[in-house]
Amino acid sequence: VQLVESGGGLVQPGGSLRLSCAASGFTFSTYTMSWYRQAPEKERELVARMSGGGGSTNYADSVKGRFTMSRDNAKNTVSLQMNSLKPEDTAVYYCYAYDVVRQRNYWGQGTQVTVSS
Repeated sequence: VQLVESGGGLVQPGGSLRLSCAASGFTFSTYTMSWYRQAPEKERELVARMSGGGGSTNYADSVKGRFTMSRDNAKNTVSLQMNSLKPEDTAVYYCYAYDVVRQRNYWGQGTQVTVSS
């Protein structure tokens, strides 16, 4: 099983980044996919979550209207489009897969996002 994030980097406030997560080794379409983030000295927090079929998406209040999550079950990928980035969005962003029926979950290794001028 692998979850491989990409797309992180350094961006100025107000800028945009697109994170991607490529999944392999499990039945992707049956898993709820999520993006979490963890800033220095803070707990990991949920950013966005999408159901297996993509019909339901939830966002943290702090990113609503700025971030958009999507998934492509044919390509086993999930993305997070991040617009109007703020310094407080600086964190390591993680891809997370969860199958509630089989009670299985997997984490990616994380990708650093830094928002700074």
